[in-house]
Amino acid sequence: MNIEKKCEVLCNVPNKPVVLTKESSQLVVERIQEEYYVHLIADNLPVATRLEFYSNHEEEEKNKERDLQFEHGYRLGFMEKNRFFLHNHLSFILYYHREDVEENQEPTYRVVRFEVIPQSIALADMKVDEKGVCVLPEAASASAQEIDPKKPNELFFTYSVHWEESDIKWASRWDTYLTMSDVQIHWFSIVNSVVVVFFLSGILSMIIIRTLRKDIANYNKEDDIEDTMEESGWKLVHGDVFRPPQYPMILSSLLGSGIQLFCMILIVIFVAMLGMLSPSSRGALMTTACFLFMFMGVFGGFSAGRLYRTLKGHRWKKGAFCTAMLYPGVVFGICFILNCFIWGKHSSGAVPFPTMVALLCMWFGISLPLVYLGYYFGFRKQPYDNPVRTNQIPRQIPEQRWYMNRFVGILMAGILPFGAMFIELFFIFSAIWENQFYYLFGFLFLVFIILVVSCSQISIVMVYFQLCAEDYRWWWRTFLVSGGSAFYVLIYAVFYFVNKLDIVEFIPSLLYFGYTALMVLSFWLLTGTIGFYAAYMFVRKIYAAVKID
Repeated sequence: MNIEKKCEVLCNVPNKPVVLTKESSQLVVERIQEEYYVHLIADNLPVATRLEFYSNHEEEEKNKERDLQFEHGYRLGFMEKNRFFLHNHLSFILYYHREDVEENQEPTYRVVRFEVIPQSIALADMKVDEKGVCVLPEAASASAQEIDPKKPNELFFTYSVHWEESDIKWASRWDTYLTMSDVQIHWFSIVNSVVVVFFLSGILSMIIIRTLRKDIANYNKEDDIEDTMEESGWKLVHGDVFRPPQYPMILSSLLGSGIQLFCMILIVIFVAMLGMLSPSSRGALMTTACFLFMFMGVFGGFSAGRLYRTLKGHRWKKGAFCTAMLYPGVVFGICFILNCFIWGKHSSGAVPFPTMVALLCMWFGISLPLVYLGYYFGFRKQPYDNPVRTNQIPRQIPEQRWYMNRFVGILMAGILPFGAMFIELFFIFSAIWENQFYYLFGFLFLVFIILVVSCSQISIVMVYFQLCAEDYRWWWRTFLVSGGSAFYVLIYAVFYFVNKLDIVEFIPSLLYFGYTALMVLSFWLLTGTIGFYAAYMFVRKIYAAVKID
């Protein structure tokens, strides 16, 4: 701590340079071509390279702190006119904060920022004495260390350390890393999302206040009932609207997993918004999410069990097993297959085998029993009280217009919720795939609330149009259509892959699309569940408001 080093040599047999073999040189050149970054950690702080730019040279000093920009890690090397140069000297700048202590005590120092200035210095310009101490050449006269992929290369790896005192306190040391993205863009995202929600609210208000009130008032009049029944069709299907759908067990299982996901995401984002999941605790976010998903199984099981009983289901044990295994099984299967490919590449990014076993034990030891427990109590509870009786003979469904097609509905319903959150989605993708830090959970929480509201509203609008068209098969359709924004997330993920990422190899591409598939599946379950329950409450409400003869 606080010891300057002007120039030190690494990997040094006294006064002898490091020799990169032809194979190693080829690999280094490939990595420089592919724009690889090197990441280092000091005192749990990731290294950052400073990028300075000034809009007005006269106010350079004034703007210095404000206009500082960083990128994570440092580039392995650079290319110039088809020649490859390696960064072989690192100048570390460590900023420390001196803590206030009582008299007669040693001062306490805390590292609050970790920067690096990478340089490429040719072997001929690097002077190293017999003790392994190097002398750096002047920047103007130094030539860069070229790597020739066709032959072995000799070079020195060196570093220097400079310490600077800083006013940044220990509690604020991550602020530099977490404020790298422009906050104004997030505010624009929120405003954009709010406009979408108000637009949807306007449509919904028109439907509910004008049309529905008029419909209900007319239906409840005993006179002219035949005329009004010809005008509008949603009352005509009152005897079939609560008819159980096909595959009620699978539907209730998917919705149970959706509730489990919803509870987990809501708590994780809220806790992260309060600052309890700092990126300085590596892996805290993922660990918290995994544990919460396991423990939320009791709520998922309860909601699935109660809905399954409402849909006239009888085999509750099979339903509970389906809820506990269907979605988690797909997630675990995809992750395990992807992890096998990462193991094959001997990557340190692979999840260790004991961790996989621990996750399996948590799944079968915590999640499965809790889902069964919740399902048991949900199935025993009174089913949801539907306001109208179901006829024994199903009503014939008239031929539907083209715009009432299920796939058209998915496309129409998905665009507005996606529009409300796609800017935030860009930052999340950047954090996952471009090594950025994402820590604006306050914005994410607002966007999540807006997403819930917009999915609920669009689902109500779509189910109302469907019932007016005298199509009472709304259970599955509402779930599928409400999750329509997941289709746009998939399209955006493909667009992001093609335009933003330079991934050319098979396994990285497989990882990208594998994890994207998991994200899309989870997003579909989440939005589909939100939309389904909003539509279910709406349908129960409107049929409870009319007098049925």
